[in-house]
Amino acid sequence: MIDRRTFVGVIAGGLLASPLGCLAQRAAKVWRIGFLAAASQQDFADGRLDALIQGMRELGYVENENLFIEARYGDGNYDRLPDLAMELVRLKVDVIVAVPSPAIRAAQHATTTIPIVFPSTGDPVGSRFVASLAHPGGNVTGLSNTNLDISGKTLELLMTVAPRISSIAILANPGSSTAPAIVKSIDAAARALRVQSVSMSASSPAEIEIAFASMRRQRPDAIVIAGDAFLTMQAHQIAELAIKDQVPSVTQSPRYARAGGLMSYGQSVTDVYRRAAAYVDKILKGANPGDLPVEQPTKFELVINLKTAKALGLTIPQSLLLRADEVIE
Repeated sequence: MIDRRTFVGVIAGGLLASPLGCLAQRAAKVWRIGFLAAASQQDFADGRLDALIQGMRELGYVENENLFIEARYGDGNYDRLPDLAMELVRLKVDVIVAVPSPAIRAAQHATTTIPIVFPSTGDPVGSRFVASLAHPGGNVTGLSNTNLDISGKTLELLMTVAPRISSIAILANPGSSTAPAIVKSIDAAARALRVQSVSMSASSPAEIEIAFASMRRQRPDAIVIAGDAFLTMQAHQIAELAIKDQVPSVTQSPRYARAGGLMSYGQSVTDVYRRAAAYVDKILKGANPGDLPVEQPTKFELVINLKTAKALGLTIPQSLLLRADEVIE
């Protein structure tokens, strides 16, 4: 038996505790992540954004419960990015995930206080996104890709398939801040392999057509495409032109080989987006983005399109097929 005073105390305590418990649950923090992309929403149907969300889920975040994604897409129009970045700032998102370089720069110009995470960019120091890889400083950090470091590797792989290559065309987007460094890296790799190179620029579908018309006159043995969001978005167009002109080609994005290009070798794009979630998580838990070192990719993918190889009259060595992460037939 409990006396009346104890009974009243228990009831009163219960009445107080119950609303407070409900209020505590309602007050649980809901995080808002801004996602700023230069490409279109359709371009991210390849699993990149899903990989970011999956990475967040693995860390205890549930979309539409304690996590909301505010996604904004430039649809390939870089001029829209500053306004889209400011829109995310006005929404007071907790972190902005931005990709590629034009989107990172737009976010950087829009805010110096909201943390910015990039899943991938070619030259974060040269682009002035961070002070250094080990000590980014400021409000920006993330993962750097290896477009510069693997340029020689992509050319070597292409020469494994087409060993008689003596000249290449390098197709790059002059609107990319990383393009000059990537072109320089590919050119250096070509010289080391005693291959002549010529650079071609294209920042629109029409300019891609013009670049290929120029290549037909110069007749390079192969094409190396500098990693860039715009050129990746135009993967189908470039692949079709390369096949039409019977020129083997390679780039870093697996999307190119899947769109009909001969082959690709580069970082696993889904892996770096999943790893970007770890940066977001650390920042949401109080870490200063300027103290989080920029990491390099650890997983790479070789994708070969056998159908395109056949159309080009090329035979892929069995040793290379065994190394491939994906073979498209």
